[in-house]
Parts: sequence; C-alpha cells; structure tokens
Amino acid sequence: MENSITDLNVLYDAFRASMNGSAWKEEPQRFEMDFLSEIIKLSNELESRTYKTTNGATFIFRERGKARLIHGGRMRDRVVRHALCDVELTPKLHPYLIYNNGASQKGKGISFSRKLFEKDLHNYWLKHRSNDGYVGFIDMSKFYDNMQHDKILKSVCPKLSDDAAWLLTEILKNFEVDVSYMTDEEYARCMETKFNSIEYHETIPEELKTGEKMMRKSVDIGDQVSQNIGVYFPTRLDNYAKIVRGCKYYGRYMDDIYIIGETRTEVLSIIEGISEQAKELGLFVNEKKTHIARLSDTYKYLQIRYTLTDTGKVIRRIDPKSVTRERRKLKAYKRLLDKGRMSAEDVEESFKSWMGSMNEYMSNRQITNIIDLYNDLFRRELTWESQSRLRWLTAQHRAQLEQHNERRA
Repeated sequence: MENSITDLNVLYDAFRASMNGSAWKEEPQRFEMDFLSEIIKLSNELESRTYKTTNGATFIFRERGKARLIHGGRMRDRVVRHALCDVELTPKLHPYLIYNNGASQKGKGISFSRKLFEKDLHNYWLKHRSNDGYVGFIDMSKFYDNMQHDKILKSVCPKLSDDAAWLLTEILKNFEVDVSYMTDEEYARCMETKFNSIEYHETIPEELKTGEKMMRKSVDIGDQVSQNIGVYFPTRLDNYAKIVRGCKYYGRYMDDIYIIGETRTEVLSIIEGISEQAKELGLFVNEKKTHIARLSDTYKYLQIRYTLTDTGKVIRRIDPKSVTRERRKLKAYKRLLDKGRMSAEDVEESFKSWMGSMNEYMSNRQITNIIDLYNDLFRRELTWESQSRLRWLTAQHRAQLEQHNERRA
C-alpha cells in the first residue's frame, strides 16, 4: 500500500499541500479540525472504490478579455486529486514529455518557455548566421472544453496502476456535460463538434439538464488533474513535430505551439501535419490565431513581443496591452482597498509578483511610469529589491533617468 493513493501518509501529504494558499477559507479549516478521520474515510472509500466526487462551486473568471468557466472543488476532492497527481500522474506521465514542453511542471513554467523560445531564436541564427527564416504559431480553440474522455483514458490509463486508472475514470465522469437539450442528431455528432463551456453555462437553462444524455468530453480548467492531462494529452503533437518531422526548433506551452524553420513552405507543412494530428485527438486548431511570420518581423509569444535582428540579437518587449491591464488592475485594487476588501500588503505582493516576472521585458520609462502610478495611488514606497537588471528605481536611478531625459529633450 505504500506510496499508493490509498496510503494514509500520501493522503496526509496531499491534505497539507491542499491547505497551501487556502488555509484562511472556512471549508479547509473545517476539514483541518477533523483531518485524521477525514483522510481515513477517504482511504477507505478509495480502497473499496466507493469514492464519488462531490459537486463544487462554478463561476466565470475573466482575464485579458477571455472568459473561463472555473469549477471550485470541495476540500476532500482536492485532497484526492493531489494524491492522484503526486504519486501517479506526475511521476508516471512527465517522463514521456519532451524537454520543450514547459507548462505546469516543477522547475519549468512560463519564464522557462519564454527563455527556451529565445534560445531557439539564438540557435537558429548561430546555425544560419541569418535571420532569414520563418516562425509559425499554433493555438488551440477551446482546448480544455474539447478533450474527449475515452481518448484521455486510452492514452493515460496504460501507464497508471489499476487504482489510479479507476480513480481517473471516476473523476472524468464528474466532468461529463449534460446535453439532454440536444436532438438525437446533434447528440450523435457532439463529439466532433466544437464545444464551448461558457456558452453552455450562460445559455442552457438548468431545467433542460435532465441527465438523459451525457457528453463524455471536457475537463475543468484549474483542476490539478486537468492540468496534468493538458500537459500530457497533446504529446502526440510534440512527437510528430520533433520525431516524425525532425523539427529542431519547436516548443509547446499547454496549447500554445511555435515552430521555427528555414522556409514558409516547411513551417506551413509542419503546421498542417500538427493540425491533422490534433483533429485525430478531437482538438480544434484556432485558425485565426495560427499564423506564420518572418523571423525579422515582430511577433508575439506568451504575451512578449520578439524580433530577431540580422546580427543575432533578440529584441524583447512586453506587450503594451499587458502594461495597460496592470495599470487598470492597480486602480481597481485602490477601489477595493478603500472599501476594506483588500489589504495594502496583498496589493504590494500582487504588484511585486507581476513586476518580478515582467520588468526584464519593460523599458526604463515603462517601469518608472507604473511605479509612479503605484506610489501615487497607495502613498507608499516599494522597498523590495528585484533580482533582475533593475532594482526598482532607487532615488539615484530616478535622478539619472531624469537627467537622461533632459539631455534627450
């Protein structure tokens, strides 16, 4: 039983991990008050295979103009998912991932993927001594909404223990979509039709969801199991690009893919091949966001704009829309602070987190302006020092920047 999902030590570690970032909430606190009996109960349910996922809260989260349907799981379900991911999904699936797959993995992440993209641009120039090439970008449409459960189980279960395969099957049952409102013809082709969870949530009345017809497709965004599935399930696309087509400069961050090649024809051919592989997996390529650009042009990947010069230098700039969104967010934080719904410490930590990941892509003027806005809104100076090339514009730096601007004027 050791290191299995039913092991009490595994469930206890999963419980402690589930408390991170949510220990202030009521439900985790109630679970913690009687955690020993709770994890024993979970262990017994998992051993007897009587465990059932409970329904949690559902809400729409809007970010960067995108609406996402989020399902908030109950504490006991979060503990079980942590156990499944920690002892089964993560250690058994991640060895099959290519190095250039950077999402939701320890030691990787969005910064890793950005640096890997820059490295591939540099390596392309070092090989060809030219920026005469092309880069293609692929984006999936409704990525999580259209993952088919049967294909997930066929791909994942052979690599798991019997207990883990059973548990994953039970969890996916909870992700099934009630499509009782569909006609028989619509239901017969629903697996091949693009599903949009936001439209479903906002337009389909609850009285039409009778449970007569269930669609075995879609996984919940934000769920830990869904993240592991999202990282692993499109591995077929990665292997096609890297092994079948021998694409040396390729990377994927969840459903965002890039391909670098010498000619437009080569890049287009690989994109078409990946699109065919995605179609066989039941995924849909977003035709509007899938495009090809010259390496010498300006293009965007993971919210950063890049250009490869003819001397091999990679010019990186933050998308101005990201700065605008952060400025609006700070003003919204100010309103929440005035109403007592947010603390000054939380505002500062949020701003530091954003600046820590973005300041290396920003110009001195952008950094100066947004820090001035922060100081004007909240009347407090930032004292934390970044580990990057800029140290939050000390008074001396600010004076030097003003002198520089005067000389330019």
